Amino acid sequence: MRLTLARLAVATAAGLVLASCQSSPKSTPAPAGKSASLLAMEQVAIAAHKCWIASKDPAFKSYQMANELNSFSGTPRFLLVPAKHYGGKPLLVVQAQGNSSRVDVFGPLMAEPLGGRIGSDIARWQAGNPACGAAA
Repeated sequence: MRLTLARLAVATAAGLVLASCQSSPKSTPAPAGKSASLLAMEQVAIAAHKCWIASKDPAFKSYQMANELNSFSGTPRFLLVPAKHYGGKPLLVVQAQGNSSRVDVFGPLMAEPLGGRIGSDIARWQAGNPACGAAA
């Protein structure tokens, strides 16, 4: 009987030691009410506006940004549309969906020479680096 109690005590102690070695999660939970997609898109949209629009970057002077981050569809996004035709067909769509922080980029501008720069800018901003890239 004593041998069984001793084994039980050793097993319990070993379990507690192992449990205390477990590391806590590395990611911080999202603030209440904000999905991973919205957090990712806020970060990217702020950088895009600062670097492309507010800086008056010549490569983006013929476009304006249509912000649709407050989407109730679970797809926060922003669009680049012709500067002189705000209601026109989007030339670039940058969006994330649901609870994913993956940002998708598509539209006719991605097939243009500017597409490479757009892709690298978005990837950099999504990774958390808000720096503006070199002009195209």
